[in-house]
Amino acid sequence: MKTNTDRRSTMSYAIVGFGKIGQALAHAFARKNIDVTVASRRTPEALAPQARAIGPTVVAKSLRDALEADTIILAVPFGEHREVAKALPSWKGKTVIDAMNAFPVPEELDGLPSSAFVAKAFTGAKFVKGFNHLIAATLAADPIVEGVHRVVFLSSDDEDATAPVAALAKQLGFAPVKLGKLNEGGALVHARGRTWGQLIFQDLFKKEQ
Repeated sequence: MKTNTDRRSTMSYAIVGFGKIGQALAHAFARKNIDVTVASRRTPEALAPQARAIGPTVVAKSLRDALEADTIILAVPFGEHREVAKALPSWKGKTVIDAMNAFPVPEELDGLPSSAFVAKAFTGAKFVKGFNHLIAATLAADPIVEGVHRVVFLSSDDEDATAPVAALAKQLGFAPVKLGKLNEGGALVHARGRTWGQLIFQDLFKKEQ
């Protein structure tokens, strides 16, 4: 059963992690009246007042309940992604959007882009890097400014996975720009060592979505 009641979408969405980036993304959903579940290490009761303050379509749930969504946005500190991955026996049929940044890059990545490393933990999921290159305050702001749309960059090793995430970005008012594979164009939104990728923090706009 779908938990999403938004008429324009049959997809259900969850944000895991409710720090600055998780809350910024919740603002983006609330602005468009799109249902989204939020979860973190804190209990749903602890998150509920903050979620309600953002908007009525933002609902705090347990991690287990949040992971019933079709599309899950990872907004936890980088080191915590494994705990999230372990919460489901299989990620088949799920889309996972990696909005995390690893900085400085941990040695365990061994040269891999952080998203390629994280994707290994979410076996079977369609995995897309996205919504990671803007600071929280910018991500939380209205993405449409004087008729132009704020850009979000998407990259994935699975081309089919990017289309629904691009559709979500458009629904939220952003202009999705596809960068291709994680270790190709996607490298521009990944940190390397102690250096941020060239597109990280670049606040760009497009006339059309």
